[in-house]
Amino acid sequence: MAISIAVLQMTAGIDPAQNAATIVSAAERSACEGAAMLFTPEMSGLLDRDRKRAALHIVDESANPVLTVTREAAARHGLWIALGSLAVARSDGRWANRSLLVAPDGAIAARYDKIHMFDVDLASGESWRESNAYAPGEDVIVAETPLGRLGLTVCYDIRFPALFEELGRLGCDAIAIPAAFTVPTGKAHWHLLQRARAVEASAWVVAAAQTGRHADGRETFGHSLVVDPWGEVVLDMGSEAGLAFATIDRARTAEVRAQLPSLANRREIPRSAGT
Repeated sequence: MAISIAVLQMTAGIDPAQNAATIVSAAERSACEGAAMLFTPEMSGLLDRDRKRAALHIVDESANPVLTVTREAAARHGLWIALGSLAVARSDGRWANRSLLVAPDGAIAARYDKIHMFDVDLASGESWRESNAYAPGEDVIVAETPLGRLGLTVCYDIRFPALFEELGRLGCDAIAIPAAFTVPTGKAHWHLLQRARAVEASAWVVAAAQTGRHADGRETFGHSLVVDPWGEVVLDMGSEAGLAFATIDRARTAEVRAQLPSLANRREIPRSAGT
């Protein structure tokens, strides 16, 4: 069964209304082109490294205007939307980097809070401390979609194989990896990691990404990807913002798993007894 999907590559900024308009426009075009699902990047609603300024827009999920219009667009067009992530306020005062799966009736079908926090100092001089404001998630989330079982992850999660091993164990047919990768890490590892995660889970990977120079001064790598279960790249959007389409063939998943049944052959690795 072949299913058309749309992938939105954004240069999101500090104005949620503008970002929301981009998503709504992409939803309309996706539906017109016959896509069953639209995938958007990490931090689709607001990309702002100035946390004091960003705090003015980070609200409870129920009050988030970007989520509201996204749900309306999904219902209006009968479209699944994998909203890569939004910054939302939690009841404990912390923030969550939350991926939301919106069903064609506008209901929220699944939520996933990014588990792994991006706390790094890069050789380029960039320093990031996501955990200073964001609380990590605790749950692995899988949801039923037209693509089959879709696993939800966000950006830096890609560097932690245990999460993807669990998604493979849960029988995911596809995995969303929305991202806002930095340029240095993107050049070094983006394609390598996306292909590896597809191969080890024997699943399709859909990685919608942020790209270009953003209003807050950062620069992101782009190259939104769709990768098949054999690790072949079937879509690479390069560095330009825009919307692109790909076909997910669920028969390809079954073919790869029959040819190389690594999920079926997996064994628990015994703990080392030490020396």
